[in-house]
Amino acid sequence: MTPRTGRKYGAAMRFVAPSLLFCIMFGVATGHTRSASAEDIYSTLGEGDGSTVKDDVRRAKRARDAGRWTEAHAAYKAAFEAADPASSTERERAELAGELGMCELELRKYRDAAEHLAWSLEQRDALPLQLQLRFEAGQRKAAPHVGTLYLSVEPPDAEVLIDGKAISAPARTYRLFLEPGEHMVRARSGGYEEAFQSFDAQAGKATTISMRVPRAATPAAVSKDTATGTREAKRSARGVQAATVAPSSSSTASTLRVAGAVLAGATMVAGGGVLMWSAYTEDELHDRATALRGADREADRCARQNAPHACSELRDLQEKRDLLRQVGWVGLATGGAIGALTLASLLVSRTSTPSDGVRVVPTAGGRSAGLMMVGAW
Repeated sequence: MTPRTGRKYGAAMRFVAPSLLFCIMFGVATGHTRSASAEDIYSTLGEGDGSTVKDDVRRAKRARDAGRWTEAHAAYKAAFEAADPASSTERERAELAGELGMCELELRKYRDAAEHLAWSLEQRDALPLQLQLRFEAGQRKAAPHVGTLYLSVEPPDAEVLIDGKAISAPARTYRLFLEPGEHMVRARSGGYEEAFQSFDAQAGKATTISMRVPRAATPAAVSKDTATGTREAKRSARGVQAATVAPSSSSTASTLRVAGAVLAGATMVAGGGVLMWSAYTEDELHDRATALRGADREADRCARQNAPHACSELRDLQEKRDLLRQVGWVGLATGGAIGALTLASLLVSRTSTPSDGVRVVPTAGGRSAGLMMVGAW
């Protein structure tokens, strides 16, 4: 090589070396970027939390491809929980939920699998067709192992708990996946009472429940002024006491009136029955006396000392008749008095309030009956 040629070669190398170095660096950087895109479908995540999500996804994919489902499940779960709406897209979260559900299906966690796959397919428009078909097939495998609950709650802002565990944010309707067996649904809301309902979730079947939480009674307002509040409290206490006593007294009076009416009716019926008995005894006495006179032509034979035994039977029958008649009239009189007392009590209670009280005292005798009313209106 001549000196002139050497000088030209050195100048060319000084020009080519930086260009060659730039091309090599550009090629390395480009190759690295393509390698990362091929490995991670979540390259669009933010540079903040996205790096953590991408690391979890890489670890999950390696474990999934190796059949280590427990490890893959833990990694996908960590990525799904870290992928919030601020740092990820709807498609990315839907893919993570679907992959998590497929891992849970392999681990026979059918309820969790059905829940995550259903959540993923709710965003099916953001998913590629291949993933939609794959996740739908997984959901069909999980469905026969879980019970589905379609729940509607009124009011829609009520908090809903399943077996004591609160579910997602309040909504008007829910679709929930549950393990087969007995479950308790509870709904509660501020200003409302609680509502409960139990049901039996059956594998592969759906249950529909509509719940309405009754509104709770609002407490009475309290006065802000202390002095006025005290006076009002005293007045209210007197009013409550009066209201408490009045219904009690009214109820007692009504009960006594009903009892009086029943007793009056029963007594009068008994007295009437006794009078009928005395009338029957009167007829029997007349028949026996007629038979005795027919057997003995001496009409005054019963007045003699050697009166026959039939005469004593007649006297006993007469005494029985007189006693029955007296008891019957007394029963009628007593029943009438009780009835009149009951009626008078009803009339007095409806017309006026007695100042010193009114007393109605029944009087009855063998042939007469009456009422004596003492008091002032």
